[in-house]
Amino acid sequence: MWFLIMGAFFIAIGLAVHILKWHFLIAGYNTMPKEKKANVDTKGLGRIMGIYSYVNGSVFIVVGILQSLGLKPALTPVIVFFSISTVYLLIKAQKYDGNIFDENGKLRKGAWKELTLPFSILIVTLILVAVLMLFSSQSTKVTLLEEGIQIHGMYGDIYMWESIDTVKLIEELPTIEMRTNGSALGSNLKGHFRTSELGSVKLFVNIQSPPFIYIETDSRVIIFNMKNEDETKEVYNKMLKKIE
Repeated sequence: MWFLIMGAFFIAIGLAVHILKWHFLIAGYNTMPKEKKANVDTKGLGRIMGIYSYVNGSVFIVVGILQSLGLKPALTPVIVFFSISTVYLLIKAQKYDGNIFDENGKLRKGAWKELTLPFSILIVTLILVAVLMLFSSQSTKVTLLEEGIQIHGMYGDIYMWESIDTVKLIEELPTIEMRTNGSALGSNLKGHFRTSELGSVKLFVNIQSPPFIYIETDSRVIIFNMKNEDETKEVYNKMLKKIE
């Protein structure tokens, strides 16, 4: 559902900027002084933003349709494509700004200062995407403490043994409706997700490597697994001894 909404949103933005000429939606352009706006090729800028929005929107919609059919398309290529196309857009869009580049495509004297902010944002965005992808691709790490089990990472926590009502090994995950606050990179899901059967749950799983350890505490459900089946079963057996 999330991908379908995002896809529709991107296509709507593309139509608004490209077809309806709502250039006030273009970040940066809407805050320019009137004399600087006159130097921007809004037709070319609107066209490239439209293409960017149409292509990415279509990709998101296709992924959403596949998910609604019960398929599990790989999301890593989608994220990589979105990141690369966004970088391309941010770089290419500067060429349509006559305040920065002259009619021959050469950088105007002193105009490099205008590029500092967008390229700084670009670098920070790429770093954040890289960190997210690295974090999401890591196997779950846990530590069995005296007081409880610690699941490491951004969405991790310590779950006290006395707060755990149920621990069991399951072969299938509940039906995932949407991600509410977490990361979903390929088969790796981490964070908060909404499911049909259990409502809100926290997942730390590689969906392609069952089984999964199901924990039900007095406040939430947590499901996780390790790098492989043997490690998952080993942790499960150790947990059973702790809560006996």
